[in-house]
Amino acid sequence: MFIKQLYTGCLSEAAYYVESEGQAAIIDPLRDIDSYLQLATERNATIKYIFETHFHADFVSGHLDLQKATGAPIVYGPNTETGFPIHLAKDGETFQLGKLSIQVLHTPGHTLESTCYLLKDEAGKEHAVFTGDTLFVGDVGRPDLSSGNMSKEDLASLLYDSLQNRIATLPDDVIVYPAHGAGSSCGKNLGPETHSTIGEQKKTNYALQPQSREEFIRAVTDGLALPPQYFPINARINKEGYDSLDNILENGLKPLSIPAFKEFQSNEDVIVLDTRKASVFTSGFVPHSISVGLEGRFAEWAGSLLPFDKTIVLVTEAGKERETVVRLARVGFSKMEGYLEGGFEAWQQAGEEVDMIIDVEADELAMDLPFDQHLVVVDVRRETEFADGHIQGAQNIPLAEMTDPGNLATLEEHQNLYVHCAGGYRSVIAASIMKRQGIHNLRNVLGGWGTISKQEGIEIVKEKSVLN
Repeated sequence: MFIKQLYTGCLSEAAYYVESEGQAAIIDPLRDIDSYLQLATERNATIKYIFETHFHADFVSGHLDLQKATGAPIVYGPNTETGFPIHLAKDGETFQLGKLSIQVLHTPGHTLESTCYLLKDEAGKEHAVFTGDTLFVGDVGRPDLSSGNMSKEDLASLLYDSLQNRIATLPDDVIVYPAHGAGSSCGKNLGPETHSTIGEQKKTNYALQPQSREEFIRAVTDGLALPPQYFPINARINKEGYDSLDNILENGLKPLSIPAFKEFQSNEDVIVLDTRKASVFTSGFVPHSISVGLEGRFAEWAGSLLPFDKTIVLVTEAGKERETVVRLARVGFSKMEGYLEGGFEAWQQAGEEVDMIIDVEADELAMDLPFDQHLVVVDVRRETEFADGHIQGAQNIPLAEMTDPGNLATLEEHQNLYVHCAGGYRSVIAASIMKRQGIHNLRNVLGGWGTISKQEGIEIVKEKSVLN
């Protein structure tokens, strides 16, 4: 028996490679499938099955490209309807994998088709369960992402039954392999570990504690933040199908000369996406560019902020072009039309117009606050982060809400805007969006709240009503 978790930190996503006697199965593959094919080749194994736990909302699965590359069937659980051929498994159906077996456990609740896969060893003993978004370490999948005609409360009720009757009844030593870890928006508060056991989760996971159905529904549905805007788009793509990643790469990896790039850049309907580090972007960039640096939760923020129906051209660090296109494709972007040949350095050396964002230290903000009557602090952290401590009088415009022009309408031309987040990544994204929308009188506070909160002379307040 060989099991390998392939974890992608940018999306907090776990795919799995399971193998026995030269036969392999892939569970919840990402869009780019090379790592699975390479692993199978290195181990002289054949990929026999592709198992999907549900229609993922936070990334585009690699099921279709992997099926084309291997001929392996795509397996979904009961109640699944797709726009492409699948093996529609029955609840309790068993798949043989070498000396192992994988049993289907239909566990609706996160979505109607949500299914877990129970792995049994050579002796038929339950060894591990691949829980998808049904059960995480310390949490469960949120019931408000793909409910169809059902309410989140209705789905939470189904999830209660799935957990009580299908998951909690498994032996305590069964290993839990979920589809996500900490940072994922598919749950409320996932733990830092990427695997656990049934016994440990029964001790520590709030959703597996003894409680009534009503108590469970309330616990699971209370305090759910709005899901990222790209979630329903990705779920639909996974259900209906998509264009091959090879085709997307062919278009996205076209080098564009400066004249060709300028034609795109001059079109208001084209997005110029700069994926260099935030600290590099602020010192100079192509005017009207949006910054989303590869060093952060790149794919998630790109999916949350950028339109899917517009053409995207790229400015990247040299050698990062393919990584950028792949990571965009993972969350459903398909309209990349090339990258600036030679990068920003070529643009600058050609004497083309350049924009920049002024960076300031927290102590400069502290000095300006008492004396500049036009100074406005724009805090782009989430509402709960803001409530837990912020500068007195700051405006909270969470980054996820920045693309709504109405949220920036309160900002006025005569104001001196000081923009910050927690550490500096999100504030640069926000500043680039504001610049693109014609707001230029702004500064980015280096180090964000991490430095501001330690700075003397800045009045800090909390919003107890939100925290409670």
